[in-house]
Amino acid sequence: MSCVHYKFSSKLDYNTVTFDGLHITLNELKKQIMGRERLKATDCDLQITNAQTREEYTDDEVHIPKHSSVIVRRTPLGGVKPAGRTFIVDRSDTAVVGSSRPVCKTNPKSTPLVTFLENIVSGKCILKGFVKKNESCKTRLSSEPL
Repeated sequence: MSCVHYKFSSKLDYNTVTFDGLHITLNELKKQIMGRERLKATDCDLQITNAQTREEYTDDEVHIPKHSSVIVRRTPLGGVKPAGRTFIVDRSDTAVVGSSRPVCKTNPKSTPLVTFLENIVSGKCILKGFVKKNESCKTRLSSEPL
């Protein structure tokens, strides 16, 4: 009987999956781990990484040698999507709003605040660095292309 030791990245202890042969395919290892941990294949996928080499196994038909140790992470079925841009607007006078100056094609003084923020979120404007609110010498606009 051969085995592969696995642990979830948030756990301290390893568990063991046993199988016959010299190696196990990634697909079979995922099935056995999901069965042992009572996870549903419709809810999530498993990301398997070699614990010693930090190599991530991505091909379902790759062979994982017996007596290997792997780290398991649960991931959403569609994969991890990149996070969208998030902006927090603080209207207090002492708030820190950006870092040096906004680089934008529109003038925030002539554009309503909502439209200006939409331009930032859509990528038409980029806020660079941090600057305290009402520091006029550092908040001027630049006409640099994006």
